[in-house]
Amino acid sequence: MIKSMTAFATAEKTVDELTVTVDIRSYNSRYIDIYLRIPTSYHSLEDRIKALISDRVARGRVEVRVQIDDRTEEASGLEVDYGRARSLMTALQELKAEFNLENEITLAMLIDAGGIFKPTEKLPNEDILWTAVKDCTALALEGLETMRRKEGDFIAEDIKRRLDFINDGLKHIKKGSKDLLGQYQERLKERISLLTQNMVELDPARVAQEAAFLADRSDISEEIVRAASHLEQFNQIMRAPDPAGRKLNFLLQELNREFNTMGAKIGNADMAHQIIHVKSELEKIREQIQNVEGSASRQVDEDKIGRQFLQLAQQPDFLTVGGVGRPQD
Repeated sequence: MIKSMTAFATAEKTVDELTVTVDIRSYNSRYIDIYLRIPTSYHSLEDRIKALISDRVARGRVEVRVQIDDRTEEASGLEVDYGRARSLMTALQELKAEFNLENEITLAMLIDAGGIFKPTEKLPNEDILWTAVKDCTALALEGLETMRRKEGDFIAEDIKRRLDFINDGLKHIKKGSKDLLGQYQERLKERISLLTQNMVELDPARVAQEAAFLADRSDISEEIVRAASHLEQFNQIMRAPDPAGRKLNFLLQELNREFNTMGAKIGNADMAHQIIHVKSELEKIREQIQNVEGSASRQVDEDKIGRQFLQLAQQPDFLTVGGVGRPQD
């Protein structure tokens, strides 16, 4: 399944007089990276919130802001700083004695000095608080998932169009490669005639032998079969429910390798141009895949996946969906 790593969602949840707001933004990143901002008083919830997010998001940088508005009576209470009040009272009495003031020291004077009252930091009931935060985070994650899927659908449509072009290009290359022997025979005859100025009689058997040798060195049938297999698996992985980014990235590397080999072997200009166009489309797909969510495992070793895939492909009885695969011995 194709899911974009770029998305945004927000949610709000109110329980009694406790209101929780969660904003989530996700961006492209190679691994899962969660950055959480939450009021200092509620840091004890940080690990549980991150666990909720990591269960739903496999890859990307996720920025989360949690706001908690507690309007209960307990949360809005005040307490007196008696130590500061005593210090202020002592200071005012000293001033009165020093300057022989007749005015009485009043409560208003102490209050005007400031710092006597401070808000209490009594947290709400932990079960009520966590329920509100958990439900709100879940709502935000659902919104994030919806947007990631929608963005992923647009990416998938673009990739499918490019895959169709690559498939057509591969068919064109396959068709052109079938007559390599005849092409090399004609090319050899033209070159020999040009060099000898038609003064030497050509040996048809020797020309056929040399052309067959060149055609064998330029044979790309195995590369075509493997490229077709990779394209089929590419489509299959895109349709699968699991995150696809890492697997698709590996298949792109293999496709590039196959078309590079074809380009190195083929001496036909038309087919070479076709390979260039195909590689251009592969590069555009690679750029799209960089923003696709990868494997559900955060510790996936891409090289290990590649080695396992190649070991499977090298088995003599390896066959792919649709009948395309490595021929059996």
